[in-house]
Amino acid sequence: MQEIIEPDDHDSTYGDNEDTASSTASLSSSILDYRKENGRTYHKFHDGKYHFPNDDAENERLDLQHHIFYLTLDGKLGFAPPNKPDAKVGRVLDLGTGTGIWAMDFGDEHPEAEVIGIDLSPSQPQFVPPNVRFEIDDWDEEWTYSQPFDYIHSRMNNSSISDWEEYIRKSFENLKPGGYIELQEFTLPLSDDGTLAPEHALFQSMKHLGEAAAKSGRAFIDLNTLGGLLEKAGFEDVQEYKFKWPSNTWPRDRKYKELGVWNHENIVAGLQGFLMAALTRGLGWQAEEVNVLAAKAKQDMRDKSIHAYWPMIVVTARKPVPKETAAEK
Repeated sequence: MQEIIEPDDHDSTYGDNEDTASSTASLSSSILDYRKENGRTYHKFHDGKYHFPNDDAENERLDLQHHIFYLTLDGKLGFAPPNKPDAKVGRVLDLGTGTGIWAMDFGDEHPEAEVIGIDLSPSQPQFVPPNVRFEIDDWDEEWTYSQPFDYIHSRMNNSSISDWEEYIRKSFENLKPGGYIELQEFTLPLSDDGTLAPEHALFQSMKHLGEAAAKSGRAFIDLNTLGGLLEKAGFEDVQEYKFKWPSNTWPRDRKYKELGVWNHENIVAGLQGFLMAALTRGLGWQAEEVNVLAAKAKQDMRDKSIHAYWPMIVVTARKPVPKETAAEK
């Protein structure tokens, strides 16, 4: 059972918050092109599979979000054993790498590793660690990697995956025996005390986002089912770690309050981008309607009487080592 965050009724410590690819040189122009729509840009490669934008504003938000993970995980990039400082890691796959910041940080921490980050958008920088490379790819297609991986990392891909069982199966098949998978995921916000209510614009905006994701065939998955899906695929030693990202500085606990500072900026910066393509393409909204809803939801984000948070989970698991292989060692 997750802990309940106590709201801070005397909040004086923290102030209120206010409002090109480097992998393959032969990437075609169609892959490098962007879809421009309602003032934002989106991936053109396999157009429409991912509803969040890929412009500079969104890339800055993704890097900010990386910092929130850093705070959440106490300065670690992940909880699976390959993240230990003394771990000797071979091949690593980062699914949905975004700006590539996780892959580059992992490559810096583990210079012995070969790190591959894949994404639909060429949003990664040109200069990267020598052991890191990026590829524009679609995980819905057949995985054709020449060698298996020691570690597969997947972060913030909820509502971007059409078939989680297939996604996990492919991950299992592309891991070495003894290799690890790590899922770091989120779902739509809620409150433990009912202060995030249906009449709030923040509630409505996330409800519509969930509806649009489901209509696109990439519904938000229940985070509590991920461990079971990993076990069903054949993984063992499944470990789960649950966290909460508050909407602002409403919590009493200092760590949650700090997470609230950063997550407030994260969500406020991203709200319009989260909603625009999802609601206009999926639900037939007009751009002006989306902008109005996003503005009202941002007001709710500032309201400390609304004790909202985004549930987060980290799940790690290991691919078994065949008994005969273990006996030979």
